[in-house]
Parts: sequence; structure tokens; C-alpha cells
Amino acid sequence: MYILEFLLKRIAQGFVIIFLTSLLIFTLLRVVPGDPVRLIVGGMAPDNVVEEVATKMGLRDPIIVQYGRYMWGLLQGDLGQSYLRPKSGMISQGGEYVDPTRADMAAVTDLILERVPLTLQLAGVSLVFACLIAFPIGIAGGLRPNGWPGMLAFATQSLFVSIPNFWLAIILILLLSVQLGWLPALGYRGFAYVILPAIVLAVEIAPFLIRTLTVSLGEIMQSHFIDEARVRGLPKRRIVYGHALRNAAVPLANLLGIQLSALIGGVLVVEYIFDYPGLGHLTVNSVVNRDFPTIQGIAITTSAVFVFVNIIVDLISYSIDPRVEL
Repeated sequence: MYILEFLLKRIAQGFVIIFLTSLLIFTLLRVVPGDPVRLIVGGMAPDNVVEEVATKMGLRDPIIVQYGRYMWGLLQGDLGQSYLRPKSGMISQGGEYVDPTRADMAAVTDLILERVPLTLQLAGVSLVFACLIAFPIGIAGGLRPNGWPGMLAFATQSLFVSIPNFWLAIILILLLSVQLGWLPALGYRGFAYVILPAIVLAVEIAPFLIRTLTVSLGEIMQSHFIDEARVRGLPKRRIVYGHALRNAAVPLANLLGIQLSALIGGVLVVEYIFDYPGLGHLTVNSVVNRDFPTIQGIAITTSAVFVFVNIIVDLISYSIDPRVEL
């Protein structure tokens, strides 16, 4: 009964978050300088053509009217149609005019669903790589915070935090792809294309995991119940894996949920550098071309994912330690 009450409460909060996100993004896109219609019809199009197309698209209506129309479609599961992407996949760059109100413009839902699996794959592999790096270093550092493992954990997280992801991406492309030819770098034609961007993202995520593990495990190992376990003669392995790590798993699960939400929300720079066709790449292209419906759809989708992931993380934390308040 308590879990059901928690789920209903969090789902209600999630709808509020999604609503506020949609309102904020919708409003900002329409008050920032620049007219998407000018990009659509071309820079040399006369003003009367621009106004005619804008009126036909409903972009000259009051913002509240536009937002109401958008929300009505959203409640029916319709995220709208792209301004610039026909179903053929070709993007209008303002040369040849493409009528954005035609029925053969790509649905935003289809564009997002096409990219989500690739972003999920990249996010999942990145988290696995980050955990492979962070767990041995973080656990060792937490068990011996004043020894060389603690120093190694501190040095590693300091180094990784200092590396810009775009610089690391360029270096890995030049070294592992161009010079050595071990891994492909650009685009996506199979799992091998995931490895390089996943390494870059793993280096970006790992220091936060190392820090959380080191601090949490270090504090827990100084707790009274750990001293009691030692007095009772429990083996060190059982104390560490059966008691300390179990308690350290709660903050770690929360951090992993945040990192996963951030990754799915759009790994903009990394996907763009590697030309990886995920949500981040789609977001950058949509922002550059002022494709309002696509930007709005991505923002709403990532907000929903963020809410869902956090609910799952809270449930996992509660299952690990029922004392955690939901």
C-alpha cells in the first residue's frame, strides 16, 4: 500500500515536471531571436511568402494559443511533425522550399524512437565501462583512504575531471582510429562504432562514481556496526561485500540514476563529434535548424525518462535498505 501511494505521488510529480518543462521550452523557443520560417523558405524569399507560411503553420498566433494547440496534440500522443525533415529523411537547408505543413513531413515521435535505441546503447555501454574503471579504484580507495589506494582514487578522479570530453574524443579518434585503425570513429554501422564515444563518456562519468564509492565506503567502514562485525570474528570479505558495500550501494544507485538520465538526456558534444546518430546528434541539428517540434519532443521525452529513472532508482534504494524514505 505504501509503495502504491509512493508511485501515485511520484507519477503526479512527474506530470508536473513534464508540463513545466514543455511550457518553458515552448516559450523560450518562441521568444529567442530568429525565425524558423526564414530558414525553411530560404533567405531570399520575399516577406509576404514568409508571413504566409508562418500564418499557415500557426506561428503568428498568440503563444498561449500555440501552446494550447500543442498540448492538445500531446495529450493524444502526438508530438507534432518536424519543420525540416520529410519522411524521406532529407533535411531542408533553406534552398528548395519544403512545405512544413505537408502530411509527408516526419513525425517527431518517429524521429525520437529511431534515435532512442542508439542513445540507450551508448549510455549503457558507457556506464559499464565507467563501472569497470570506478569500482576497483573506488572500493580500494574506500577501504584504505589514507594509503596509496586512496591517493590513487583521488588522483584518478582529479585527472578524469580535468580532461575535456571533446579533446579526449579528438585524441582517441586520431590515435585509435586514424593512426592504429583499431576502431571506427564516425557514424554508426555496428557495435564497434559505440566503443570510442563510450570510452569518452565513461571517463566523464567515472570520477563521480569513484568519489561516491570512496567517500561512502570510507565512512561506512568507520561505523559501529562494522566494528561489531569485526569483534564477532566475521571474515573481512564478508564484512566488505555483505555489509559495507550493501550500505554504500544506496548513494551509488542514486548517482547511477542521475548519470543515466543525463546520458539519455543528450550526450550532445560526444555524439556530434563522432557523428553518432543518437538523441544528442538530433538535438544539435534541430537547434541549429530551429526545428521547434523536434526540440520540444526531445525535451519532453528526456524529462519523462528522467522521472521514470528516478522512480526506479528510489525503488531499488528502498529494496536495498527499507529505512530509506520514499
